[in-house]
Amino acid sequence: MQSFRASGLLLLIWSALLAGPASAETLPDRQIQNFIASLVELNAKEEEFADLKLETAQEQEMPDFEHLISSSIRKMEGHPGFQTFKDVIEDHGFDSPAQWGETGDRIFRAWMAIEMEQQGATMNQDMARAMAEIDSNPHMTQAQKDQMKAMMGGAMSAMEQAQQAPAADVQALRPHLDDLRAATDDEDAN
Repeated sequence: MQSFRASGLLLLIWSALLAGPASAETLPDRQIQNFIASLVELNAKEEEFADLKLETAQEQEMPDFEHLISSSIRKMEGHPGFQTFKDVIEDHGFDSPAQWGETGDRIFRAWMAIEMEQQGATMNQDMARAMAEIDSNPHMTQAQKDQMKAMMGGAMSAMEQAQQAPAADVQALRPHLDDLRAATDDEDAN
């Protein structure tokens, strides 16, 4: 399983933003709490998923930005740790990996919307500045520039998607932000 630690968190957050339209139903507090608690437990069992984490890091293809968490779960199927993963999420009230993945997509999209609210126009300016730096870099080939701009375009699209996160999901997540941040914090990154 891909670690939910800081090294993969940024990719996870940006990617989760691109998930399909969220359900009309508001995320219940209990479901958010259960998702966060499952992250904590999965992080504690991280060693069981180390080989999957390595396989994921070595993939060259772009991740499925529309369903990152859900697609990560699909990649886990057949992995020796998949049953452990299923047991953990079921212990936390999820009926299936698909339900857990959809919940995670919605939570991370709402989280990014909150972060963007706090960042404001600064984030857009930073992205525009980065695009200009790519264009003016004499040490990059045109192919490298195109590749970097495509990746930046994905991030810009993710920002637009974050702005479309359902307000009800954003409001439902706010009281749980500290717990979510703690569950995804990488103590080893320091």
